[in-house]
Amino acid sequence: MAERERKRKRAAEEWERRKRGRKREKERQVGWASDPVEALGEDVMGRVMEFLDARSVARCTAVSCAWRGVAADNRLWAPMCTELMAGKAHIPRLTSIRTGSKLSTYSMVIMDGKRSRITKEDLCDHAWEYRFTIAAPDYWRNLDPSWKHTGPPMRRYFHPDGYHSADPHDAVWGGHECTYTVITSFVDDGQIREHYVRINRWPPMKVSRKDDWSWELSNHLYRYNSIPDSHRKGCTGPLFPVW
Repeated sequence: MAERERKRKRAAEEWERRKRGRKREKERQVGWASDPVEALGEDVMGRVMEFLDARSVARCTAVSCAWRGVAADNRLWAPMCTELMAGKAHIPRLTSIRTGSKLSTYSMVIMDGKRSRITKEDLCDHAWEYRFTIAAPDYWRNLDPSWKHTGPPMRRYFHPDGYHSADPHDAVWGGHECTYTVITSFVDDGQIREHYVRINRWPPMKVSRKDDWSWELSNHLYRYNSIPDSHRKGCTGPLFPVW
């Protein structure tokens, strides 16, 4: 009985040995058909992924643990982050989070660039160009240097304490107390129902986002446009994601 058990065990071990041998032989003969990371090595696969777009590289992270180790490498994503933010008006502050990987930074920046909900940090971090629209009274437009082409647009500033100000000697600014509010309401499923910025009791300004990640606040009388400041140290906007 014991002899029969030993023979069965030796047969099983021999079968496993031959199976591993056939697998190694197959990998040597048709290495192109095996896992590319094992066949080519991580360095070569990393070089190959440098030619892929960001979406394709991100998909590679879901193939296997070995693929994720290559596709999530900061050396791949650092230049992609730089390319993504080139030419943008504002660079999100969340890019300054040092503990995150470049892959997570890229993902959060993409989401932030699509964000249409403005925060107090966005308002206060930027200087704003202020212009009247064609619907504004002639008297107002005549005070606007951008309408008369006699100077640059007027500027406005939002402050964390809720105060709203202008440059000294601004022809339109009356020097009176001026405050702002950001209003956001939601429906049951978490979707934004209404979102606007209001100065004193003037008509609400709808919020919109441009392709270069700049902001515009506008109503039928005037509009605000955030001034590009991608060079600003520390970046701008909220530190944590806001959707």
